[in-house]
Amino acid sequence: MRKTFLAVAALLCVGATSVAATLQATPDTVTTVSLAEVEVLGTRASAGTPVAFTNISAKQLAAENHGLDIPFLLTTTPSVLTTSDAGAGVGYTSLRVRGTDATRINITVNDIPLNDAESHTIYWVNTPDFASSVRDIQIQRGAGTSTNGSGAFGASVNMRTQSFGSSPYAEVSASYGSFNTNKETVRVGTGLLGDHWAVDARLSHIGSDGYRDRASSALKSYFAQLGYFNDRTVVRFVTFGGKEDTYHAWDGISRDELETNRTYNPNGEIKHDGAVTGFYADQKDIYQQIHYQLIWNQTFSPLWKLNVALHYTDGDGYYQEYKNNRTLAEYLLDPVVTATGTSKKASLVRKKCVESDFGGTVFSLQYTGERLGATLGGGINRYSNDHYGRVIWVENYTSTLDPDHEYYRNNGRKTDFNIYLKGNYNITTALSAYADLQYRHIDYRITGCNDKWDWTASPEHLQTLDIDETFDFFNPKAGINWQINATQRAYASFAVAQKEPTRNNYTDGLFLEHPTRERLYDWELGYEYRSGSFSAGVNLYYMKYKDQLVLNGKINEIGELMAENVPNSYRMGVELMAGYRFTPWLRWDVNATLSRNRIQDYTGYVSDYDADTWDDLWSQTAINVGNTTIAFSPSVIIGSCIALDYKGFAAMLQSQYVSRQYLDNFERKEDSLDPYFVNNLELAYTFNLPHTRGITVGASIYNLFDEKYETNGYAQTCALYSGGDKSKPYTLYSDPRFYPMAGINMLAHVTLRF
Repeated sequence: MRKTFLAVAALLCVGATSVAATLQATPDTVTTVSLAEVEVLGTRASAGTPVAFTNISAKQLAAENHGLDIPFLLTTTPSVLTTSDAGAGVGYTSLRVRGTDATRINITVNDIPLNDAESHTIYWVNTPDFASSVRDIQIQRGAGTSTNGSGAFGASVNMRTQSFGSSPYAEVSASYGSFNTNKETVRVGTGLLGDHWAVDARLSHIGSDGYRDRASSALKSYFAQLGYFNDRTVVRFVTFGGKEDTYHAWDGISRDELETNRTYNPNGEIKHDGAVTGFYADQKDIYQQIHYQLIWNQTFSPLWKLNVALHYTDGDGYYQEYKNNRTLAEYLLDPVVTATGTSKKASLVRKKCVESDFGGTVFSLQYTGERLGATLGGGINRYSNDHYGRVIWVENYTSTLDPDHEYYRNNGRKTDFNIYLKGNYNITTALSAYADLQYRHIDYRITGCNDKWDWTASPEHLQTLDIDETFDFFNPKAGINWQINATQRAYASFAVAQKEPTRNNYTDGLFLEHPTRERLYDWELGYEYRSGSFSAGVNLYYMKYKDQLVLNGKINEIGELMAENVPNSYRMGVELMAGYRFTPWLRWDVNATLSRNRIQDYTGYVSDYDADTWDDLWSQTAINVGNTTIAFSPSVIIGSCIALDYKGFAAMLQSQYVSRQYLDNFERKEDSLDPYFVNNLELAYTFNLPHTRGITVGASIYNLFDEKYETNGYAQTCALYSGGDKSKPYTLYSDPRFYPMAGINMLAHVTLRF
């Protein structure tokens, strides 16, 4: 990582030297070379594709990109929700679309998969300030078009990295504000060199103490690309990466603590005799991830274009945890022997490590004829991830502790192959038909031992992992698009998407029974109107799930919460969008999602306790609630954005209302997130100075009206039996946990362009 940063720093110096040439001041952003005529993005939707999608430009991202993670830059797009465990939008953040979580949202960069192949999620903390190097982002809601990587069960997010500048440029930006949040970014580019070459580079740092106690983040990242292009060929080498150092804020707080100690962070607690005596300073997550992409775009003729990319991602890191009063045998450690006796338990620090390699190739071949446009694409990718754990300290330990004491190790390996053929055929000048056929094959293996203790075994030992699964998916999609006239279009589509279980679905599942694949049937029906000053749209969707995997409270043989396939569930709703430009400098955009998200004939499980002694009865009570709302799926989401841009002054008021969200599938108000209404205000002024392209100063005020709200949490419901007698009626006891968001806070920012 150090060598990489030194190399990029050298590029920055070269770029800065090139920029020293005299440049005329202009408020415009740097002119970029148009590569759209050459570049093929096989997974992108276009104006004639019958799916629901939203495009976000680099200019839109730049207006908000002052320190917060990418999910928070997408908040006002339809059906999008965001979370932040530190409460300030920096560090561990996540994205939900139509109520579906990050494991069901496919993310690609230049058509290359970004989701972790095992967990199926993306940790945005590993790619800090990536928005500063993005040309645009497309969010496809629902199953969308065929894509590379894990299945899209709620949405796909397709990002393209920045275009090359046609002239030399440099840009320096900095932000500082509440919670010591700060961001520093340097971007440079050489412009065209010898009419065929160009280099761009970026270095960034983001830091924050976090809203919650000790929820700090120290994030470093880089981006660099070298390009060669002529009339028909573009070759790019792209590399980007980041290193994160974050203090854990993974655990929520109780409802009472929301009122009495809202910023409390229980992670890292050091306890003696049940009382908290301090906090472990190194309760941190440290990880680095480096991406390499070699992309070749070729135009053979006006009819044929090709994209081929090779990619490799190297990731490694660890997190450390202070664990109070742990059973030493579970960590393959001897008991503590003292003059007063033998203790089988002690507090300790464990270090859990991962080392991953991910590489492969993707391609897309595009044909564009008079009536037919078609793309043949796909890819093959290989993933390997080593998981292992060490104990680095034990309190009052009397035996010899090996500095590299390893107590578990396992390896996950995955091969993912897919191929798709899709096309649009113009039946008439107004009516076109769309078809998209994808075949996907997955081989997934996990071998070794897990970090969970199997007390059901004889003798007891760490959980043995021996997973060898193969999946073959056929995912057809079809639709029609009716371009009614120059301002109106209507579309309808049907899609099938299938998805394999995640790593956790296996490691936390039953030892002898494995979960099965999930299937989605997605119907979409939409209408759009666009004129010079007014736009509006409506999209109806019905997403029917077969065997969706959900956490239902059930535990496996060793007491770990597990996900099970529920036979029938669905999401249905309407997405409404409208925008009006009152003047050339004032625009108002609004969107709303009204939805119904249900599991049919749901049975959930809660753990049983003795109501008098609070002893765990080591059993569970099954509760059938029939048709119930899916967790974290609000029925109403409303977004608004009022934007003003007048003679260098820009202002933007963003608002979002989110209705109640349940923390589990029992639909109990005690275990839910209250509705919230949050407003953010962006202010900026751009002016010119000699020898610059422009200077922008501004401020971002988040949660303008100081709303107290939470965007995430988890339920801890149990059944209480009086005297532990399960023959008597039980009462349900709720003890949920929440992740509070910051009150009113701000960031001041300045950007200089040369």
